[in-house]
Amino acid sequence: MAKLSKSEDRKLDDAARAGWLYYVAGDTQDEIAKKLNISRQSAQRMVALSVSEGLIKVRLEHPIAKCMDLKQQLKERFNLQDCTVVPSVGEDPKSTVGLAQAGASEIERHLKSTEPKVLAMGTGRVLRACVEELALLNCAQHQVVALLGNMASDGSASPYNVVVSMAEHINAKHYPMPLPVLPRSKEEKEQLHSQFYVANNLKLAAQADVTFVGVGNLGANSPLHLDGFITKEELDELLDKGAVGEIISWVFDQNGQLLDCAVNDRVASTPLKIGSEKLVCAIAAGEDKVHAILGALRSQLINGLITNEYTAERILSFK
Repeated sequence: MAKLSKSEDRKLDDAARAGWLYYVAGDTQDEIAKKLNISRQSAQRMVALSVSEGLIKVRLEHPIAKCMDLKQQLKERFNLQDCTVVPSVGEDPKSTVGLAQAGASEIERHLKSTEPKVLAMGTGRVLRACVEELALLNCAQHQVVALLGNMASDGSASPYNVVVSMAEHINAKHYPMPLPVLPRSKEEKEQLHSQFYVANNLKLAAQADVTFVGVGNLGANSPLHLDGFITKEELDELLDKGAVGEIISWVFDQNGQLLDCAVNDRVASTPLKIGSEKLVCAIAAGEDKVHAILGALRSQLINGLITNEYTAERILSFK
């Protein structure tokens, strides 16, 4: 990060004070203006700056009635262990606003346990956003393990790795997965899995007390393709076979059944479990993910869900 000038530093300091007075102390903008000896308009701008610069992180704690009703319907229909539905913002069907804060709250709930836990983590944009919302914690009693590697076929790394970033927030022992997402062959995958450190990580992930994953769609904007893990030809082949989504790069159809395909033969991620007794929580929302989330729910690849109102309503509209 570039070093800030003294004037920029002072501006952020003032914004932090204004944000603290507004969100923590409960002062009005008029009261903040008086305390900081500035105009009301300046106080308003500083409070807004404190949020836009990430100096203040706001979470909604009030259970909104409609969200609670959708949560209950999802839990009952899909026999979920846990579910959170956050308010949708505006008319954008792709919006994921609010997911990161809700996901961070759920992750922190497990991190605050005094009993040692193993948390297994997927990867992706939304999970990375959740990690960025985490409070700074001291969680030396816990272990955090990656469910998959983050290397593309050319050796480049995805920017959405979660485990290393998470460890910086919570001071926990962590286990990245030193693997490509898709080795070049099934035989290469088996060779990699036989290595001691990789086998140890896979075993640890399989025994996790709680698992957090994203859900990827397999349409034109598939993260697997956009992030360089599969080619356009491989994506087209998956779509021809009826693929609708992926979890930690395991590809499945509209009923959540894993496909018999070259990608699933090669994928080096921790194997998925159907009907796990332990919480496997997906954090995902958006129109392009509705069928993928629905498939994962139908087959019980996941038994927990954090999503938004729009997505919840769309999922419940299917029989």
